[in-house]
Amino acid sequence: QVSGGDDEIQQLQKALLDYLDENTEIDASLVFSRKFYVAQWFRDTTMETEKAIKSQKDEDSSEGTHHAKDVETTGQIMHRAESRKKFLRSIIKPAPSQFSILKMNSDTVDYEDACLIVRYLASMRPFAQSFDIYLTQ
Repeated sequence: QVSGGDDEIQQLQKALLDYLDENTEIDASLVFSRKFYVAQWFRDTTMETEKAIKSQKDEDSSEGTHHAKDVETTGQIMHRAESRKKFLRSIIKPAPSQFSILKMNSDTVDYEDACLIVRYLASMRPFAQSFDIYLTQ
């Protein structure tokens, strides 16, 4: 159980990465999977930020005026993106002292839970959300 918003996604991402980290001794390919997920989420954050800022600039140019509210929203977008990136950087390579803590906390996620987390996070991706449109066309 996790509670809503960006926090929820970060908690699920951390749980999945902890699971992958814990099982790297069993399957060495999980090291690559872990790095791939972190890189993909970092890229997604960058792309979402760029799209949001571009859409705001398009709205500003169509209105012809610059509102303080829009500047505030751009600041919020940048702040949210930076906090996501900071989170991803913090979990990219845990320090050896954190390893024992990760191992103790990661035993709550088993293989089935990890699969469920992967499916949920994949459903949040743009392609998965627009799959019905592709099928209809």
